[in-house]
Amino acid sequence: MTLICLGLFFTGLLSAFVLTKYVRDFAISHGFVAVPTQERHLHSSPLPRLGGVAIFLSFCACMGIAALWAMRHPALHTPYFLKTMSTIFVPAAIVFLLGVYDDLRGVGPYVKFTVQGIAAAMLYAGGLRIVNIPVLFGDRILPWYVGFAVTIIWVLAITNAFNLIDGLDGLAAGSALFSTMVVFTVALLHGPALVEVMTIALAGAILGFLRYNFNPATIFLGDSGSLLIGFLLSALALYGAQKAPTIVAVAIPIVSFGLPILETVLSVIRRLISGRPVFTADREHIHHKLLQHGMTHRQVVIVLYAVSACFAMLSLFLLWPTGSSLGLVLAVLGIGIWIGVQHLGYLEFGELARVAHRTLDQPQIFVNNLAVRRATEELKVARDFDQVRRILLAAFGSNDFDGFDLNVALLPGEISAVESLDSLAARRNSHSLHWNKPGRANSLNNSSAWTIALDLLSSSNRHRGTLTVYRLYSTRDLQLDVNLLTAAFPTTLADALDRTLAHSAEVIPLPEQDASLITAQAG
Repeated sequence: MTLICLGLFFTGLLSAFVLTKYVRDFAISHGFVAVPTQERHLHSSPLPRLGGVAIFLSFCACMGIAALWAMRHPALHTPYFLKTMSTIFVPAAIVFLLGVYDDLRGVGPYVKFTVQGIAAAMLYAGGLRIVNIPVLFGDRILPWYVGFAVTIIWVLAITNAFNLIDGLDGLAAGSALFSTMVVFTVALLHGPALVEVMTIALAGAILGFLRYNFNPATIFLGDSGSLLIGFLLSALALYGAQKAPTIVAVAIPIVSFGLPILETVLSVIRRLISGRPVFTADREHIHHKLLQHGMTHRQVVIVLYAVSACFAMLSLFLLWPTGSSLGLVLAVLGIGIWIGVQHLGYLEFGELARVAHRTLDQPQIFVNNLAVRRATEELKVARDFDQVRRILLAAFGSNDFDGFDLNVALLPGEISAVESLDSLAARRNSHSLHWNKPGRANSLNNSSAWTIALDLLSSSNRHRGTLTVYRLYSTRDLQLDVNLLTAAFPTTLADALDRTLAHSAEVIPLPEQDASLITAQAG
């Protein structure tokens, strides 16, 4: 078996090395090139996108040799070997043709998923399926429709995950090479032989192609290559999982495909958080973020090769599963992914972290919101201006603001309502009530605070002044729902002023020329 594996590897390597050059020249001469017209494109000159053709033809040559070998080798000359090979190869060829058409003409996402779903269903019909998930359900066999759905999701996810990371020269092919060697290693230890044969042939073809695809690339992998590689790896992982121990079957494929899976998960979450369609292309993939940090294309690819190698090595730790090894792998993965995502600086995840912190602060937000709601209700029954003042002090004294200014527009005769307050300054037809938290007066006076100014317009459409609230600049989020201040509160306060001051004016009318302003300082 060692000889056939070596033979297939070098056959794939040499044939891809030779064929890629011819495919590249053919594509250029016939105009089958990718022109850098979209913002997300990172290349500056037209390049052919049919690199997958060379990989597919090399893989076909290897499979032909493997089939001939199987007919002459007693251990492999079984109908099951050739049947399973065709079960994987035929739908893979369909996915490859889909990729070729997409490279040449372009295909929408729904057509892609439909064709890929049909190919995945062919795998299921051929016996390559997920029948249970031991980590979640133990030995319980899943109902056929659940197993069918999970199988389809697995194949579609891995197929498109490798397509998603195909954004830099050599990135998708190099990452796939690490994953392929992991699947080969697992098959070498646990079987089956067909997975050994197909993965080593695929690895050779990818390596031969990388000679032309590594930065600076002269040909792209294209959808024909990325979809083919992703589909083959998802199918081979399915087949290999049926012969391997539980933890090996479940964990190793997921960990070994870590980079494309991580990219897919991050992309989906980012787009959902930002309200964009999931299938929308952007320039916020992992490799784009690393480029924004000042790395060159080649440096980014090498870094992500190292990441893929780490995922591969961590997955191989699980070949000898124990509680400690599983815990170590999960800990390293969790810490590494968390640090990596933090370093990339995604705005969406920064906002998610802010919301999480705000959730932890929810008890204080709850208290502050209640203070504003309670003030709104109490203002509805306030009897005089002094009570209005006390309600405002109680509301803002216990929340996250550092001060406020209430500027009341007084009508003739309303000055008597505030005569009991300490007089600080006088201006005609207005009254100012100023308050700040103890020790914050100087800070609020040196322009180190932001403000919200609320116009006080009563239900009778009478303007009763403005309420300006202040808060010192801080890295800590405001522990209050600002909507409570901007919704019913201003109108309720204006109505309270309208009611209490107008009532006082009726009791003690003053001529307009005697009206004056009294400024009051509250605790």
